[in-house]
Amino acid sequence: MLIKTAADLTEADVTPPEVYRARRRFLQAGAGLAGALLGGALLSPAEAARRLAGPVHTSPYSTREAPTPLRHVTGYNNFYEFGVGKDDPARNAHTLQTEPWSVTVDGEVVKPGRYTLEDILKPHTLEERIYRLRCVEGWSMVIPWVGFPLGDLIRRFQPTSKARYVSFETLHDVALMPGQRLRVLKWPYREGLRMDEAMHPLTILAVGLYGEVLPNQNGAPIRLVVPWKYGFKSIKSIVKISFTETRPFTTWSDVAPEDYGFFSNVNPEVSGRRWSQRRERRLGELQRRDTQLFNGYAEQVASLYSGMDLLKNF
Repeated sequence: MLIKTAADLTEADVTPPEVYRARRRFLQAGAGLAGALLGGALLSPAEAARRLAGPVHTSPYSTREAPTPLRHVTGYNNFYEFGVGKDDPARNAHTLQTEPWSVTVDGEVVKPGRYTLEDILKPHTLEERIYRLRCVEGWSMVIPWVGFPLGDLIRRFQPTSKARYVSFETLHDVALMPGQRLRVLKWPYREGLRMDEAMHPLTILAVGLYGEVLPNQNGAPIRLVVPWKYGFKSIKSIVKISFTETRPFTTWSDVAPEDYGFFSNVNPEVSGRRWSQRRERRLGELQRRDTQLFNGYAEQVASLYSGMDLLKNF
């Protein structure tokens, strides 16, 4: 398996100068979340946020591509819980309260329960992964996520032999997420993966980006990132994880199954009714580029779909 690395790049090479300098100051401000958690300290989400940018490990899974400027990453989002416009989440997501936060785990697992964010983070070492994010509307970003492999968390819950899928739910609270008053989707937002997709080492749960705590508009305090799929699969502000024997309900596949299939792997050969997927525009750039199969991660994930018709199973 070929793993794309950034070993020959420095942070200054790939990060906008203003973000690089701010991040250095942030790193100098306090101890690291990973070290504190591994040392046994129980941190509140607020304390975790203050300490997030400590000694976070650099991941060998990172792309060599330069990250998208921070202003685009945090200012241009799909998060209908705060409005349907791309700039609505950045304007409106201040209403979200992320402390306290818990995630309910149920279904085909040996260890179901309600876990606090501290429970979920405590055993895990955080790492930075620079991943591409591709959306169906034809735009893309490269984002330095901070998180840990979803598979590591799943193993802690001990799924039974019947668990073939894992599904996720976003918080449903119209007081905190005023966009949920609009009937544009069936709330709460739901997404799901096949178990082998969830266990793949590229799939992570992110709690930060650009070395800082995850902003509300980007899915605070914890979100999924599946880099070879379209962005809507990477569900935000997760409050529930369920393990099932049958394929779970997913929001966009229910709303428009002709455009949003369950797998939603990035594929330039599969177009929606209203758009082509053959080209994309990286935010911050003027030119368009060719869309890559599996968003450029084909060498890592193509084996998951061996023998499948990707035009039918989109």
